[in-house]
Amino acid sequence: MWQDAQLNRIASTLSECGYVVLDKALPDELCRQLAYEARNDMQAYYREAGVGRGGLPLQDKNIRGDQITWLSGQTPVQSEWLHHMEALRVALNERLFLGLFSFESHYAHYAPGAFYQKHLDAFRGRSNRILSTVFYLNEAWQSNWGGELGLYSEHNQEELLEKVEPMFGRMVIFLSDTFPHEVKAASKDRYSIAGWFRVNSSDSKQIDPNA
Repeated sequence: MWQDAQLNRIASTLSECGYVVLDKALPDELCRQLAYEARNDMQAYYREAGVGRGGLPLQDKNIRGDQITWLSGQTPVQSEWLHHMEALRVALNERLFLGLFSFESHYAHYAPGAFYQKHLDAFRGRSNRILSTVFYLNEAWQSNWGGELGLYSEHNQEELLEKVEPMFGRMVIFLSDTFPHEVKAASKDRYSIAGWFRVNSSDSKQIDPNA
């Protein structure tokens, strides 16, 4: 489980910079089990990812070419993953008073050549996604294979802040409505878990959809 020093670093870096990159974020055995499930057990469940939220998302490989399958806790390793992320949600609320209410995540598979153009995960005032997470499942990944996550400045979308290689066990956490980001094409199959911490925007007139 998360260590206090690790949680304090996450909270302080998010508060100062709005994003944090963590190596060896979770136990190696959990990483290996998630990687195995993503590559093997879940293959029949992947579907082409869409662009946009609500209604019927548009599938456009000129924008994004990944395949995804949502994690609902239906296997022991998924339950353990969600348990760790729930502990992170509670800890960030205690330290940063973010009001995070829930977490959603999916496996993402980028076949060789697939990419995701620069985008935001949320727009200010229009979404309940607060923090985005990316957790990498690529054992023995080589730098020359590509597949980096590019994280850009909120003030200048051409200013690259971080180029994050998709190394095994690495996690990136960032403000969903602040940092444009993109996924570069790779020469090998690339696996990760994309996730979002959300606030509850339900009110007396509308129930917040978990989408």
